[in-house]
Amino acid sequence: MDSHTLMFGVIGDPIRHSKSPVMLNRAFRETGVNGAYAAFHVVPERLEQAIAGVRGLGFRGLNVTIPHKVEVMKYLDEISEGARAAGAVNTIVNENGRLIGYNTDGIGYVRSLKEEAEPDLSGKTIVVLGAGGAARGILWALAQEGPAAVFVANRTEARAAELAASFPAELGISAVPWNGLRSVAAEADVVINTTSVGMSPNVDALPMDPYWMRPGAVASDLIYNPLKTAFLSGAEERGCRIHGGLGMFIYQGAYAFEYWTGQPAPVAPMREVVLASFTIRQAEQS
Repeated sequence: MDSHTLMFGVIGDPIRHSKSPVMLNRAFRETGVNGAYAAFHVVPERLEQAIAGVRGLGFRGLNVTIPHKVEVMKYLDEISEGARAAGAVNTIVNENGRLIGYNTDGIGYVRSLKEEAEPDLSGKTIVVLGAGGAARGILWALAQEGPAAVFVANRTEARAAELAASFPAELGISAVPWNGLRSVAAEADVVINTTSVGMSPNVDALPMDPYWMRPGAVASDLIYNPLKTAFLSGAEERGCRIHGGLGMFIYQGAYAFEYWTGQPAPVAPMREVVLASFTIRQAEQS
């Protein structure tokens, strides 16, 4: 680091678990960018001060994670179309003191899905499980790919209906009752779990029965801890193709890197170092 080093970071509460520093610092080293990235624990009542600090100190960029993705929007100068549609910001770019908010979660997820499991989503029937913040960004990004239909299912059915209704009708996003999920999933080309069901430590929990899916379809899960959830394991036994959540994490960071630097992100080394950090952690726990 020197006086020319560009500063970056991630804010959240909690934040110590974040893999973003190891991933983004590796990206800077690989590309020769003189940048440094750190994690900052920011409690909700200090959020406004933290964003003021970004302006005052001249940070080039910031990632934003739970619980600040919505609240941070009020402190920014501009919100991108994708972030407005998602209703949340996870990436901030500082353009000479003007703070612009983006959401790279949805586009990062779709980029991962296309590169790792289903290259062409046009004309496909897609089912999204869950109606939280993650689902909203992913629904918007999926709709840009021209699918035949996108169905949202949630145990609290009113939330699914409300989420689907918040998008323009021409995007083809509709809610399905929870008791109708089985029949819709059986016809789907892709089923995506956006909920936390199955995340460590509750690794045996299932968001739905994977045997409702047809063999050859894609089962996708946003969870990356564990790397292969019970939902994905069951779908694989069923003969489905599977897609885990690590790619979404990698690509949301890749898009942030590209917004900040204008350079292509070194995706392979970013993935390598995150996977290595999981291996080290598992070794320490055993």
